[in-house]
Amino acid sequence: MVDCGPGLLLRRPFSIHQVDSSGCFYILFVIVHKGTYQLSQYKKGQKINILGPLGNGFFVSPDSEKLLLVGGGIGISPLAFLAHNALNTKKQVTLLAGARDKNRLYLQGCPQSDIKTIATTEDGSTGTRGMVTDILSEYINEADQVFACGPVSMYRTIADLTGSMQKTPEVQVSLETRMGCGIGTCYGCSIKTAKGMKQVCKNGPIFNLDEIDLSEVRL
Repeated sequence: MVDCGPGLLLRRPFSIHQVDSSGCFYILFVIVHKGTYQLSQYKKGQKINILGPLGNGFFVSPDSEKLLLVGGGIGISPLAFLAHNALNTKKQVTLLAGARDKNRLYLQGCPQSDIKTIATTEDGSTGTRGMVTDILSEYINEADQVFACGPVSMYRTIADLTGSMQKTPEVQVSLETRMGCGIGTCYGCSIKTAKGMKQVCKNGPIFNLDEIDLSEVRL
């Protein structure tokens, strides 16, 4: 949870994008509203107030060998960190990365030489033309686990696809809802799950896809 500057009451939630050998970590963001705009104005050497790390992370089973990562737009952020860690444990990683156009395809932080990367863009400016979910069926059958980060519409498509499969791989998704406190006290990010109401900031942001009620999630 990042304090983006003066005049903003609430912190903004971000995923960890990369961690280097010196222990520095990086976040990836695009300028959308006032918070991210103010964050973009910080200069090298300035201090930023950060609360974290918070919540949980993706869990890779020791028994899984083939991992499928699915990122929509800025959703690539936590998947890059996951890919690096998965490669360190000798997993086979395939990344499906989708964006509106090539300028919104953020692959710089991903270890592209060591993983199989397939890009899609809605305007066809690079990779396959279309949505990342359009090619999902070509790769999901080979995966032991699926990890996704993107819009809720993408999760709904994944749920529809896996619901028709005879053998369904475990699918974990990252929910980046609007958050108030980030520590589970305000209940502003509560969602309905198969196990009752949960807080995205405290119990997530990673959930198994089959346990959340996507009709109730608003990002």
